[in-house]
Amino acid sequence: MKRKLDGAAKRFIAVCTIPTFILYFIFVVYPIFNMLGLSFVEWNGLLGAKTFVGFENYRILFQDDNFWKAFQNTIFLIVVVTSVTFVLALLFASILAKGHLKGQAFFRILFYIPNILSIVVISAIFYMFYSSDYGILGPIYNAFGKQYTGVLGDPDQVVWAIAVAMIWQAIGYYMVMYIAGMDSIPDELYESAGLDGASKVQQFFVITLPMTWQVIRVTLTFFIISTINMSFLFVTAMTNGAPDGASNVLLVYMSSQRANGSFGYAMAIGTVLFIFAYGLALIVNKLTERDPLN
Repeated sequence: MKRKLDGAAKRFIAVCTIPTFILYFIFVVYPIFNMLGLSFVEWNGLLGAKTFVGFENYRILFQDDNFWKAFQNTIFLIVVVTSVTFVLALLFASILAKGHLKGQAFFRILFYIPNILSIVVISAIFYMFYSSDYGILGPIYNAFGKQYTGVLGDPDQVVWAIAVAMIWQAIGYYMVMYIAGMDSIPDELYESAGLDGASKVQQFFVITLPMTWQVIRVTLTFFIISTINMSFLFVTAMTNGAPDGASNVLLVYMSSQRANGSFGYAMAIGTVLFIFAYGLALIVNKLTERDPLN
C-alpha cells in the first residue's frame, strides 16, 4: 500500500525541486528557444536591429560547402572517437577490474591522468608531438626515407591527428566507468561459468558485457555529447580550423560565423547541431535498448 504524502512533505519536495527546475529553464530551456528564434533573423550579435529573414539563414547554410565540411568532420570524430575509445576503454577495464592484476591501482591512475589534464595542455603536447620541427614523427618518417611536413598542416590527415588526441584524453574516464560496472558483478557468476568450462573470452561476452550494458548505454550518449563539445576545444587549441578550414567542426565554424558578425547564421548552425545531436542520442538509446541480463 502506497503511503500518501502529507502537506508538509509535499511542500518540502517543492522547495527542493522548484529551484532546480527554475535554473534548468533559465540555463537550458530558454537558451535553446532563444537560439531557435535568433536563427530566423539577421543580426550582428551586438548592436543594431534584428531583421527577420525567415528561413534564409537555413537556405544559405544548406548550400554552404564550409558548413558541410565541418558537419562531415563532426560526424567523422563522433564515429571514430566513439568506436576506438569504447573498444579500448572496455578492453582496459576488463583487464583492470576485479583486482586480478598486480598493481592495478597504479594503472588505473595512469590511464586516468589524461582526463584531469587541461585540454590546452593536452593540445600542446600533441601539437609538439606532431610538429615537423621537433616532433617524434619526423625521425620515424626519415628512418623510412620519407619527408615529414607535419600532419596538422595536411588536409587529409589533420582530422585523424585530432581524433588521436581526443581518444587519448577520453579513454581513462570511460574506463573508470566500466570498471565500476564490472566490479559490481558477483564473483560467483564467473566461478560458476569457469566450472562449466567457459573461457575468459566467453565469460566476457556472456557475463561481463550483458551485466554492464546499462553503463555502456549511458556512456554511448556521453560519447556523442562530449565528442561534439571536446572537438571544439581540441580544434580551437590545435588548429583553429586550419589548414583552410579542413579541420573545422560545427562548433568552431559556428563560433567563427558569430565572430564575423553573422549571429543569426551562427544560431542556425547551432540549431541544426542541436537537432542532430539530440536525434542521434535518441536513435542510439533506442537501438541499444535491451534487457541487461540477456
